[in-house]
Amino acid sequence: MAEGISISEQGRGENGPITSDRRLFMQLLVLDAAVPGGGVPGRTAPGPAVPSPDTDALVATLSAAGVPGVLYADVLSARSVGLLTWSTDPAWFVEALRPLLNAPPFADLALRPAFTMMGRTYAIGYESDLDEVLLNRPVRHATTAAWPWAVWYPLKRKGSFVREPAEEQRRMLMEHGGIGMAYGRADHAHDIRLACHGLDANDNDFVVALVGRELAPLSKVVEHMRKTKQTSEYMDHMGPFFVGHALWQNAPSAP
Repeated sequence: MAEGISISEQGRGENGPITSDRRLFMQLLVLDAAVPGGGVPGRTAPGPAVPSPDTDALVATLSAAGVPGVLYADVLSARSVGLLTWSTDPAWFVEALRPLLNAPPFADLALRPAFTMMGRTYAIGYESDLDEVLLNRPVRHATTAAWPWAVWYPLKRKGSFVREPAEEQRRMLMEHGGIGMAYGRADHAHDIRLACHGLDANDNDFVVALVGRELAPLSKVVEHMRKTKQTSEYMDHMGPFFVGHALWQNAPSAP
């Protein structure tokens, strides 16, 4: 490691600074039912009707393999599903998940690359329990049966945000975070926050998920946060948005 550089996540405990080198990598893939004869829905000449994914077969495959994840019905597309998975080891996505996706029944689905989202959990610097923030809470939020609704989206800030004085950045983040905490305390919406610097094909900065009991409050959070200074003045872009309803959730116990 280069001198003076730390890749550890930073927190603050009762006795001073704390660090952790453990984090989750989380990935969302959106998959369409394949067009008969090959191709992607919407990109072929009229022909046989496109079937819906066999979600029972998908769930059975995921369950048999013990995959940590969530399978969503895509609310915005009747022939699509979203698959959320995670691991502390990024090699898991190519060594374990990739073969599963390249075999039936997942091999019969077409990937929608524009909706692929991947990021890593991170700490801001004041958290007293890094395992809770980096490993436990994101999985709990994703797999709580009482919170089946989810809205996932990437975002990118304007470069001018990081040129603001540190105190002004902190104030904007507190305004933004305060809204999220208020919705969470009321059990209207709960979030998953991932950093995706260098992990995203479109050079986004973060991936955010809002989960909850009902869909309307998740939309309200997005609406409410549009009025913050960070979003209204320093957001370059947000989206695409994936809206899902959980069909299957699995959080295996950590080894």
